[in-house]
Amino acid sequence: MTANFVDVGFRSARGPILIALMLSTGLVAIDGTIIATAVPSIVKDVGNPEAFPWLFSVYLLVQAVTVPVYSKLADTIGRKPIILIGIGLFLVGSILCGFAWSMPSLIAFRVVQGLGAGAVAPMAITIAGDIYTVQERAKAQGYLASVWGIASVVGPTLGGVFSQYVSWRWIFFVNVPLSILAAIMIIRALHENIEKVRHRVDYLGASLITVALSLLILAVLEGGVAWAWDAPISIGAFVLGGLMLVAFVFVERRAAEPVLPPWVFSRRVLLSTAFVGLGVGGIVIALSAYVPTYLQGTLGVPPIVAGLTLAALTVGWPIAAAVSGRFYLRIGFRNTVLVGLVFALAGSLTLALTAGQPSVAVVAVACFIIGLGMGLIAVPALVSAQSSVEWNQRAVVTGAQLFARSIGSAVGVAIFGAIANSIVGTSLPIPVHLVVTSSTAVFFGVVVVVLGTVVAALSMPNTRVAAAVVAATPAEA
Repeated sequence: MTANFVDVGFRSARGPILIALMLSTGLVAIDGTIIATAVPSIVKDVGNPEAFPWLFSVYLLVQAVTVPVYSKLADTIGRKPIILIGIGLFLVGSILCGFAWSMPSLIAFRVVQGLGAGAVAPMAITIAGDIYTVQERAKAQGYLASVWGIASVVGPTLGGVFSQYVSWRWIFFVNVPLSILAAIMIIRALHENIEKVRHRVDYLGASLITVALSLLILAVLEGGVAWAWDAPISIGAFVLGGLMLVAFVFVERRAAEPVLPPWVFSRRVLLSTAFVGLGVGGIVIALSAYVPTYLQGTLGVPPIVAGLTLAALTVGWPIAAAVSGRFYLRIGFRNTVLVGLVFALAGSLTLALTAGQPSVAVVAVACFIIGLGMGLIAVPALVSAQSSVEWNQRAVVTGAQLFARSIGSAVGVAIFGAIANSIVGTSLPIPVHLVVTSSTAVFFGVVVVVLGTVVAALSMPNTRVAAAVVAATPAEA
């Protein structure tokens, strides 16, 4: 299947499209963290405090497992209908969450939000890859990456403001006008001409991968938290999820139009960049989860200071991402990623080696350096994967890359949590020396992840993009 974009005013329409993509991505990203500071107000209103972790887990879980399905559909029927479906589901879910009357109902409505988020995130990146040249793509992806970084700081702040001064329900109601605005902008600015082709939907494959990944990610997210790692429910989830994943592989080999084609895992560039994505997910989740805790536990800084210190990472990331195009056009994708990993290694080693002498300034500088590294790692790896396939494969490839990051984050949460918990134990309040010891262990864990990502990057082909491809957008090619 092929597609192109209506050429009338195409370049002038890209600005509004990118703004709409950033807006919709921002809504999805913020809703992953905005609840954090509103939990006390929510629990006070709807009860069931023991169930509140599921407000985070189900949103991230559903978002992650639906990415491959939406991505395949986008390569089949086009990007525009999928992102609009995603925005619509997110809008409905937000309204329902705002009217939730109990914790179970709120958790259920967060599932609806997650279903929408699973379509919005990969489609935004895929559409940016469709409408910008290879040279311009780095800057566009940098803008989208900065949205996620800003959301990690803005989300908890907005959650606190709404819950303290208005009502926690406005955390969700505020999404309504913004979602409508994003949808209108996409409807007006983005126009696709899709060749009408009859398709055979891989319902069995889609069902198997959704259930399998749900079980596996849920087991990783909740293991050691909601239940013990060796509990029957934990073992059962891993075993059943693994068996269904094996069944999925066999089904995909015979499917006429597989939801996740086997070639995604057989091409060197796609497999190596997916492993790079795993590393990126693990690194970012470790810093997001433990840098604020480390600063608050050792120096007693307020949450806003800890959040702003972590925000240094989100400043460095888009700066490096925006200029990464110049690097990968000159030295290739692999070498650019390796340069980024040098920055990431320097920053993570700084955190690990100075953890015993806590300093806000040192942590901020280290996070900024790691952010520079992330910008030179994540965007070139993604663009490398996107540039290796045609239009009708790009969404699947983009979805696979984002899914790899999600898996990296989920596994990272479990591993780093296990490391920290083995040191801290059940001590409350946690003594400063234990905070230092556990944080040092986590930061050295990040160093190990960076080194593992170096191995993955070395296996990437050092592709250079032809001049003709650099100058043309996929819409104009």
